[in-house]
Amino acid sequence: MVDTLALVAAGIVFLWGVSHIIPTRQVVAGFGDISEDNRRIITMEWVAEGLSFMFVAVLIVAVAWSSNTLEAAEDLVYRVSSGFLITIGVWTAMTGARTGVIWFKACPVVMSVSSGLLITASFL
Repeated sequence: MVDTLALVAAGIVFLWGVSHIIPTRQVVAGFGDISEDNRRIITMEWVAEGLSFMFVAVLIVAVAWSSNTLEAAEDLVYRVSSGFLITIGVWTAMTGARTGVIWFKACPVVMSVSSGLLITASFL
């Protein structure tokens, strides 16, 4: 019963993430005549929120389907989180990092280093 409730919640959250991403163009267009940098940042943040919802759903499914050991669940959390960090890093490289904001340019590097540390931790 516990897994069923968790999986239903994961399905709802995942679909909400997808539903969040679909109207991105309309949301950005709603800001009117803005600079290309601002358009990229709004797009980046709007999609990142949808991806975050989807990540939570994937993490719930991964843990629900993992073996019953704490170590196996821990490794899954590290690996799934690592994949999410790479996804956000790539997304930021395609959007916000193309602006003049230094923090957005650093984000893919920070996400890649963190992802590598998590992957390494999951195999130790």
